Amino acid sequence: MTEKWTTADIPDQRGRVAVVTGANTGLGYETAKALADRGASVVLAVRDVTKGRQAAARMNGDVTVQPLDLTSLDSIRTAAATLRSRLDHIDLLINNAGVMYTPKQTTRDGFEMQFGTNHLGHFALTGLLLDMMLPVPGSRVVTVSSTGHRIRAAIHFDDLQWQRSYSRVSAYGQSKLANLMFTYELQRRLATHGTTVALAAHPGISSTELARNTPTALRLPIGWLAPLITQTPAMGALPTLRAATDPAALGGQYYGPGGRNQIKGHPRLVTSSPDSYEVAVQQRLWTVSESLTGVTFPVVPAPAVPAVDQPFGADLPGSR
Repeated sequence: MTEKWTTADIPDQRGRVAVVTGANTGLGYETAKALADRGASVVLAVRDVTKGRQAAARMNGDVTVQPLDLTSLDSIRTAAATLRSRLDHIDLLINNAGVMYTPKQTTRDGFEMQFGTNHLGHFALTGLLLDMMLPVPGSRVVTVSSTGHRIRAAIHFDDLQWQRSYSRVSAYGQSKLANLMFTYELQRRLATHGTTVALAAHPGISSTELARNTPTALRLPIGWLAPLITQTPAMGALPTLRAATDPAALGGQYYGPGGRNQIKGHPRLVTSSPDSYEVAVQQRLWTVSESLTGVTFPVVPAPAVPAVDQPFGADLPGSR
């Protein structure tokens, strides 16, 4: 295994098509740029088209912009329909966009903003595009989670939309835990197809605009520590890029920074929280997500396997 994996280790991506959400800035920008630099045709799926075009102008190669607002199921369906008309296949779907620690608010469809954007939006988009990936050998869905999936995190089925009470930290944790559970259940369903695989990644603590809603009580100490505990967006994007392109990567794996406590460093295989491996919760979340979004996937459920806390998604059916 490469100890210090970098963008220089990305294989030639010529002939591959990548769709990257939230690619006009931060981690998404660095992910899209690296893929374009290696020859991929990259679609920047972004809410702000003007910023998306500005980002595309700073990249090399075949880079286009697709309007996408993950807070609106109508926008997601429109974007998916447009991509289906423009592209004949998709090799990589990078579910990168997200919001963090937002004040209590809802999406256009009435979902809690963090759960609706980070999980339900990407769930719907993936389901609407997946049949463009299933025939493509080596295609991958990579969903970006966070170390926040360990912090006060659970799937609150009794109040998924935080209508009774609201904690921005807990709501973020729920959404990032949902990203992992979605990945693991998706991989279980994909395993019998033998082409597309699902993986997850997290950026550690990276210096991006995502932290703009950090509570005031945390902002000051984080500000003092930032030079010591954060890394650049380019470094933070490496786990996602490795999950998307490393020929040795397997479905169901999770990549993050290799430094102490997965805060920063070069990407390596990591483990997620024990809660994230609970198969029954993964499957219940999937069913609820289908009901809330109205999106069903072109892959059937696979037989459940016992949930065990094994490294590298070892309890999941995997394929290259």
